Amino acid sequence: MADASVSAPQEPGPSGRPEVDAGRDVRRAARRLFWPGGLSSRLLILTVLFVALAGLFILPPSLAQFEDTWLYDRLRAAELASLAVDAAPNQVVSDRLSSQLLNGAGVVSVAVQSEGARRLLLAAPRMARTPYLVDLRAGYSVTRLIAPFQTLFGGKGRMVRVVARPQFRDGDFVEIVVPDAPLKAELLRYLLRLSAIDVFISIVAGGLVYLSLNALLVRPMQRITLAMERFRADPEDPAAHVHLSGRRDEIGRAEAELDRMQADLRVALSSRARLAALGEAVAKINHDLRNMLTSAQIASERLAQSGDPKVAQALPRLERALDRAVHLASDVLAYGKSDEAAPSPVPLHLLAVLEAAAEDAGLTAEGVRLEAAVRADERVSADPEQLHRILVNLLRNAREAILAEPDREGRGRVRVSQERAEGATVITIADSGPGVPERLRERLFQPFTGSGRPGGAGLGLAIARELAQGHGGDLVLKASGPEGAVFELRLPGAPEPEPDGGARPRRPRAEAPETPP
Repeated sequence: MADASVSAPQEPGPSGRPEVDAGRDVRRAARRLFWPGGLSSRLLILTVLFVALAGLFILPPSLAQFEDTWLYDRLRAAELASLAVDAAPNQVVSDRLSSQLLNGAGVVSVAVQSEGARRLLLAAPRMARTPYLVDLRAGYSVTRLIAPFQTLFGGKGRMVRVVARPQFRDGDFVEIVVPDAPLKAELLRYLLRLSAIDVFISIVAGGLVYLSLNALLVRPMQRITLAMERFRADPEDPAAHVHLSGRRDEIGRAEAELDRMQADLRVALSSRARLAALGEAVAKINHDLRNMLTSAQIASERLAQSGDPKVAQALPRLERALDRAVHLASDVLAYGKSDEAAPSPVPLHLLAVLEAAAEDAGLTAEGVRLEAAVRADERVSADPEQLHRILVNLLRNAREAILAEPDREGRGRVRVSQERAEGATVITIADSGPGVPERLRERLFQPFTGSGRPGGAGLGLAIARELAQGHGGDLVLKASGPEGAVFELRLPGAPEPEPDGGARPRRPRAEAPETPP
């Protein structure tokens, strides 16, 4: 059985969005705020871990300092106890008094070295194991930092021999032997206290940092993100508008930029809707206009058969006007279609493609001629149909610019060359026409505004550049002046020439744009 929560329709709320969406937004924001994947929870965990890690670095020197203090306390107590030996007759004490002094100091034996002679002052019965040495005269080192952990994780029943400089008597050094079991117990309790303090500080510091950064960064970013999500779901939703906090830092700048972007997008979406409706109307009008122009062309062909001299004299002008009108209607329909299909680049012989494009563009040896400075084996990586359309547009524009000059008598040239540069193919198209007027250069590639000839729609160069950029390249006006215009077509990839020149591919033909029903 289907889930009712999935199949049931959702009632829209006051803003036009379903109420379920609003609840989903709240739950999503809660998940972002708390465990497991929210930025806030990650920030809290990382802060606690980093503070705890900092505490671990403090742990070894703290334990070493505690161990040294404990050993120094035993050492000074034993040193004071040994003074009783010096005060005793013949510097000898009874076993009972020696035991009391050793127990009071918490040591097993006390010795002193003076002028190179070592003298045992107080001693317990012989020890079963040899003690390990801790020399307090050397100061802090890596060995001293490791010593507390050796004490903690060493075996049971060990003894530690401590050597230090004397404080209450003369001599080279004072030496005591102490059981490490009391020291291990004290170190363990101190370690537990340090760990508890470290955990407490980590939690408190992590919480403070979490609350501060959550208030300053995370929550404002959540509001910005929520506004972006709501705007994406419904740009007309009033709740999608980001509320400016008035901050002057990066968060405030992000809020201001998002607010401006939302306003610009709303205007763009509104304009797009109006343009879509206008484009649909233009497409319908253009379709009817093409049908009318086709009927006019058929009528002109019938008039050409009438034999009337006046009709024959006026007919070429009529045919040219009809051709321009049909061409304009075709360009508008082609540009008004959906986005161009993605190109499928293949290696092509540029010379063969140039000759095919020159034929379709109306270039002839008697009028405007093509000068191809390209070897027969040179190749280019491009979509055959789209490259043909690019070159036809460029060559046709060059021919029409040359024909527009009355003193040229319809003669001129278009020179095309090819070179490789940084893994790309650069095709240069230079004509001998009058060049591009200065007033048109800035908007040359803008649709409907870049044409400099009467009757032109200004779509040819816009379409050509769009096709070039679809390949990952570009089309630019490199130079323009009285000697002519120079366009540069850059396409990614630079196939090596075929050793045998290769067979020329079949000339691609640009299909006429389909007439919408």
